[in-house]
Amino acid sequence: MSALAIAVALPGLAIGSFLNVVAARVPLRRSIAHPPSACMGCGHEIARRDNIPLVSWLVLRGRCRHCDARISIRYPAVELVTALLVVGCFVAFGATAYAVLASGFCVVLVALSAIDLEYRIVPNRIVLPAAAIFLVAATALQPSTEWAIAALGASGFLFVAAIAYPKGMGMGDVKLALLLGAMLGRSVGVALMVGFLAALVPSTLLLLRHGSAGRKIAIPFVPFLAFGAVVALFFGDAILDSYLGTFD
Repeated sequence: MSALAIAVALPGLAIGSFLNVVAARVPLRRSIAHPPSACMGCGHEIARRDNIPLVSWLVLRGRCRHCDARISIRYPAVELVTALLVVGCFVAFGATAYAVLASGFCVVLVALSAIDLEYRIVPNRIVLPAAAIFLVAATALQPSTEWAIAALGASGFLFVAAIAYPKGMGMGDVKLALLLGAMLGRSVGVALMVGFLAALVPSTLLLLRHGSAGRKIAIPFVPFLAFGAVVALFFGDAILDSYLGTFD
């Protein structure tokens, strides 16, 4: 397993580097292929030596080589998290088609989380095609109506929540739930539960710090749903079986 982990770690870092481009350009409707990556401060094109995942950010101490502008820690964080998730998928599921599918799922979650943190949006150009792709792929690997039912059920549940409390839930979250259900099947319930519980932490801290005014402070919800989805991906079946076992 260690050899497999090493084999997929470097591609995982490279994919994470690409996700930074996606997160920066897709919300602005810019091409992800052209022009080459450049400093957001001075516009100077980033040389290859300064575009090595993780390493370049550390060597440059998080600053542009030319203008000394600060480079957000989001860039190495996205690269590292992506690599760790890809490695985790292959370690957990082996060198299988499902590991490839799970890795792709995690990659999409990282991209959507980075975009939501920066722009507070969930781009249709990513989430809707991804939902369709993962629904078809999951059904092909394990033929069942479970994936479609879970996708519709999860998105329907969040749609009702969005109607009931539009300030706390957006339609982007509803579309993300469609993706989660398509990939996770019955484990999507675990993803939603963990995501909501995780989101309670910053919400509670905001209320303690700002009082009733804290209710008006919006927080990006996608990273919490993504966290719940990752938990469900790796441990969802075990959690569900343990929970249902309490009723036996």
